[in-house]
Amino acid sequence: MAAKVVDASAVVALLFGEAEGPGIAERLRGADLIAPALLPFELANVCLKKIRRHPAQGDAIRTSFRMFDRMAVSVIEVDQGQALALAESSGLTAYDASYLWLARRMGSELVTLDRQLAAAAVL
Repeated sequence: MAAKVVDASAVVALLFGEAEGPGIAERLRGADLIAPALLPFELANVCLKKIRRHPAQGDAIRTSFRMFDRMAVSVIEVDQGQALALAESSGLTAYDASYLWLARRMGSELVTLDRQLAAAAVL
């Protein structure tokens, strides 16, 4: 089974039933999922923003967020010095560069909805 690096945008689409979710699910089908250790923090932040924007839906948003625990994403530490250098050379944020660094390090496909990150991944 091939490993794929999954970023926050892709996981958010799955967890919160966004329009891109089915396409992401298809791309991830059968793959071992890996991500930098920052992924759960990014997901929690997205969840918080959604709760603040839609307080009446807070319980449903929290339920969707907890589904991440069932996704079996292996969280891997990233060499932050190398990610920083990659961010500087690519124009990405340090966060996004962490996903790209991990994909390159593991020789894995990077699954993202972020256009700038996706473009950097094919370079």
